[in-house]
Amino acid sequence: MDLGAVDLGYPVFSEPSPGWGSSDPSSTGDIIQDAIKKEKLVKEITAAQENLRALLDRARSVQGDVDKLLSENETLQMYIDNLTMQMAKRR
Repeated sequence: MDLGAVDLGYPVFSEPSPGWGSSDPSSTGDIIQDAIKKEKLVKEITAAQENLRALLDRARSVQGDVDKLLSENETLQMYIDNLTMQMAKRR
C-alpha cells in the first residue's frame, strides 16, 4: 500500500524549514514596529479615557448645579405663590 497517495489530514513535510532557529531581521523589525504601534494606541486610549473621566466629572458637576437651581426655583415659586395668596386675602 502506498501511503503517499492516502490523505490522512496531516501536513506532509518533505524537508526541514531552513529558517528554524534563526530570526529574520525583517520580521523582527515588523514585531518592533507592531509593538511601537500598540504602545502608541494604548497611550491614546488611556488619554481618551482620562478625557472622558474629566468630561464625566464636569457633567456630574453641572448636573449638580442644575439640580440645585431647580430646587431653588421651586422654593422661590412657593414663596411667590404664598405672597400672591397673602396679597389676595388683603383685598
